[in-house]
This record gives sequence, C-alpha cells and structure tokens, in this order.
Amino acid sequence: MLSTRHIDTVVGAALSEDAPWGDATSEALIPAGAVATARLVAREAGVFSGGAVFEAAMRLTDPAIETRVDIADGAAFEAGATLAWVTGPARSVLTAERVALNFTQRMSGIATLTARYVAAVAGTSARIVDTRKTTPGLREFERHAVRCGGGRNHRFSLSDAVMAKDNHLAVLTAGGRDLTEALRAVRASLSHTTHLEVEVDRIEQIEPVLAAGVDTIMLDNFDLDALRQGVALVAGRAVVEASGGVSLDTVAAIARTGVDVISVGALTHSVRSLDLGLDIDPIAP
Repeated sequence: MLSTRHIDTVVGAALSEDAPWGDATSEALIPAGAVATARLVAREAGVFSGGAVFEAAMRLTDPAIETRVDIADGAAFEAGATLAWVTGPARSVLTAERVALNFTQRMSGIATLTARYVAAVAGTSARIVDTRKTTPGLREFERHAVRCGGGRNHRFSLSDAVMAKDNHLAVLTAGGRDLTEALRAVRASLSHTTHLEVEVDRIEQIEPVLAAGVDTIMLDNFDLDALRQGVALVAGRAVVEASGGVSLDTVAAIARTGVDVISVGALTHSVRSLDLGLDIDPIAP
C-alpha cells in the first residue's frame, strides 16, 4: 500500500527536478489569472495505476488545483476513456502535467503488462511476481503497479529475506566446502521467521539444496523439460520458483510445468509506458 508520505517525497523530488526555478514557458505565455480544466485521457486500452500519484503531482504543484480521479487503481479502461479531471490555475496545471503523466503512464504500463502475464497463466497454480530490477527510487511505485495488474511482489529489498544466488554460493562453497552443510549452517543461524531461498542452475544442485531445509528453490534458466524434472524432484518439499527467459511467449508453457512462482524482471525493467494524455478541456466536469 502506497503511503501519502512516500508519494509526496518522491513526487516532490520529481517536481523540483522538473521546475527548479519555476516553469519559464508557462510564466511567459500564460496570464497569471488564467484557469484551466483538463482531462487525463487514455490513448490506448490498459489497466490503471497511479491515481494517488497523479493527484499528488497536482496538489504539490499548487494546492489550488482540484483533482478528481474517476478510475480505481487496478481497473481496466478502453482507449478514449477519461480517467481523471483537474481544474485550477492554468500555469500550475501546465507545470504539473509532465511529472503527473510520467508517473501515471509508467505505472499504468507496468499494471497493463502484468495483467497480460497473469492472464497468460490463468488456469495454472503459478503466481506472477516481480523482481528487484526496478528503477532506483521508484521501487514502491513500480511494485504497487505490479499488484494493480494482478501480480505479486517478491522480497522488497535485500533486508527482507535470505536469497542465495550463484555468486553467493560460489563464495560460500569456496575451497571445496560442502553445499548442504554450508546451507544448513546458514539455516541454523537464521530466525525462524526469516525466509531462505536458494537459486540453482543445474538439476544436480537440487537435492543438496533441499537437504539443507530451504523454503524456496529457484530454478534459474531451466528449459521446459528441466523445469518439469525439477518440480518432480522437489515434490512439494519447497516452493519452486522459475526465473530467467520468461516472456509473454514463454510464460504459459513455464506455468504448465507445475512451478509455484514465476519471477519476471521484464515487468519493471523493460516495460513500455502507456500512452495517456492531459487535454485542456473547455467544459468543466
């Protein structure tokens, strides 16, 4: 759940970046007393995310701007739909426009793409989750957008769980140390509430990892046959996560192998912002 405090911090920084000494164009062209009404309009269909962020961009630019968002986060919309209205000092509306759109377009793009992945695995038990491959400083916004699209969140940060990947294991087993014993020592050192996940990239690593009592095992860059074999070997002893090589073209087949979780970095690192526009409207809502 996005907090107002975090939204205001991030949006405030973006507004300061975009207009550090004011909006030279609006101040030069627009009369000081002019009032504008504008609509947030969808140029294409999608799933909405970022209503509170859009409102914050307007409010923090000028408290005199009135904003009404007509669609809930997570709701689908068609091209041409009016998603929100703003009314207020014209200079302020124009100053806030780009920051408000940048956030809402990106968040709605993430929600829309996530919804496509979720739809692709419908009928299976697999969950679509995001990764830490997020835009620095915008992780909370982007992960909120994933939830709006029906996806789930992986660990939020490095502080939230123990997740041993290939480089961790290389250091942990340096000098010939036994993998199972090394992971058992890790397990014993952790609180009972701390989740332990381990990444493997070869079938033969699965049994030694499971023997250490891990909670989740990640099968990284396994092909479909190897994923099916891995799921059979795990046999319910841990949550099975598939990662690597996941796209809209491959995700359904991956889900049908029986994995529990599919992590998709593309939800946030390769997403296309949705086409939304702010149109000045002569008629108030």
